[in-house]
Amino acid sequence: MAQRIQQRSYGGPEVLELVDVPEPDPRDLAEGEVLVRVHAAGVNPVDTQTRRGGGVSGLMGGFPFTVGWDVAGTVAALGPGAGGGSNGLAVGSRVFAFSRFPEQAAAYADFAVLRESELALVPPSMSDAQAGGLPLAGLTAWQDLVDIAAVQPGQRVLIHGGGGGVGHLAVQIAHDLGAYVIATASAGKCDWVASLGADEVLDYTRVDVVAGLRNRPVDVVLDTVSGPMGPPSVACAAPGGTVIELLGVSEETKAAAQESGVNAVYHAVHPDGGQLQHLADMVAGGRLAVDVSEEYPLARAADAHRAVESGRTRGKLVLRP
Repeated sequence: MAQRIQQRSYGGPEVLELVDVPEPDPRDLAEGEVLVRVHAAGVNPVDTQTRRGGGVSGLMGGFPFTVGWDVAGTVAALGPGAGGGSNGLAVGSRVFAFSRFPEQAAAYADFAVLRESELALVPPSMSDAQAGGLPLAGLTAWQDLVDIAAVQPGQRVLIHGGGGGVGHLAVQIAHDLGAYVIATASAGKCDWVASLGADEVLDYTRVDVVAGLRNRPVDVVLDTVSGPMGPPSVACAAPGGTVIELLGVSEETKAAAQESGVNAVYHAVHPDGGQLQHLADMVAGGRLAVDVSEEYPLARAADAHRAVESGRTRGKLVLRP
């Protein structure tokens, strides 16, 4: 038998329950699928939103279901057509993935069935916990800064929430792209965020960020906080600049952007094994570090959700089956 977290109703963290389930049968793997023994599963805000009935709950296929899309582990079996390629994927390979989103991937489990096209190999220097924490947050930062904003060397980039899961990776990626990086963070995280490559870190509890940037606007704003930060983000951007909102663009933000000549966009992250492998290469090359502030056993998934919902975590949280 194996174990996984599942829920039979929407609600608070208490709806998450640890249950025994049969181990997946490798004979059931479809074309291009890979069975992975999970060593770490990242915990993300979309997990908590979906648990409550928001997020992508409408795509879970009914109760019971299992949240989680970030997986790191070891290949236990290969389905038809999987493996044998140039990347050397084989049984025993260490892999990680942001898989099947926005459909159910059931990452909070001892085993997960992934698509080979969505996974990447874990570099030797990377721990299982770091690999479990990187995929969704890292791909979000990469796709927003590279695919959407097309950040260029010398551009000024403002990252709200520089101490969070997406934020701390975005700071490093923007720095690696050659941008001048300004990040907001709470007082206790400012020095750490600066050490990641931010050229300026603004303590949002003490500084009026909009006033401080009014006469020196930025080219790109990545707003990992969203919500009420939308209009202030627009106010920090130069005409022709880009504001990226992770939780959607409100009508108020749209109006402010139109008036200011700013492009305000929402981008939903998508799985991409090639991009994830590039992030893995950045980690291997010492250009990207994944901060995992706490690891929870699978049975304490509810506690991990409470921590994420507190909004006070640093970097990433992971579950360890």
